[in-house]
Amino acid sequence: MNADTAKRFNAAGAAITVFTVFCAVVWAFPIYWGIVSSLKPEDEVVRPYIELWPENLTFQHYWFALTETQIGRWYINSIATAVGTTILTIVTSLFAGYAISQLRFPGRQPLYWLILASFMVPTQTLIINHFVLIADMGLLNTWAGIILPQLISPVVIIVYKQFFDQVPKDFREAAVMDNATEFGVLFKIYIPMNWGVTTALSIVTFIWSWNAFLWPFLAVTKTEMMTITVGITQVTDAFGVYYARQLASAVLAGFPVALAYLLFQRRVTQAITLSAGIKG
Repeated sequence: MNADTAKRFNAAGAAITVFTVFCAVVWAFPIYWGIVSSLKPEDEVVRPYIELWPENLTFQHYWFALTETQIGRWYINSIATAVGTTILTIVTSLFAGYAISQLRFPGRQPLYWLILASFMVPTQTLIINHFVLIADMGLLNTWAGIILPQLISPVVIIVYKQFFDQVPKDFREAAVMDNATEFGVLFKIYIPMNWGVTTALSIVTFIWSWNAFLWPFLAVTKTEMMTITVGITQVTDAFGVYYARQLASAVLAGFPVALAYLLFQRRVTQAITLSAGIKG
């Protein structure tokens, strides 16, 4: 590679870097603006011009959210429903993926095709059916009513199936020869070989459940049973909307998810890559 070619490559790399940084700033600015606005008095928030930093820094809106709302209860509801959804989704998807991958039973292939076809059905189209079923079962305004309709996650089943398909058959044959049951084969061989996948899928499922809004919004009408994503919409005042209070509540709602992403970034990226590969 001669000097001119090297210079062209360096110039192209610099241009790509500048463009990437620009895109990152554009993406991050709304987050920065929301956090900064939550630290401003309300009269500064509604000013007709832009201020990139608070003139009078205040934490009163966070104090209001923590002391004058039911945000503690909303946190408990979100944690309970997100953890419950994650555990049940992973367990059921694990069993389903193993059965489709390793067992031979009538209807196995049509069942797998049905799971693949479910990607073509948007979750929003099932909302009415879910609401009617949950209402008929008397589970509105309950944790179970929030959790059950969120257990439909075909991508997790397919990811598990693909990874179980990649496990060498020799391991299963050796375990069967030692009189191991199907549960023994699954828990002693297949799961230990796929702990990384399970961890990644668990984290992403938890984040997805925590961020869910539409179904919890429809399934819950009592303020004390709301998840935090729905509850923060109730942070209003008798005299109108206080934007800084709502932004402070939104920051508090998003903090656990942001922290989880920062702590488990590699696992989250792995799960997103797996899911994108399946959907592609």
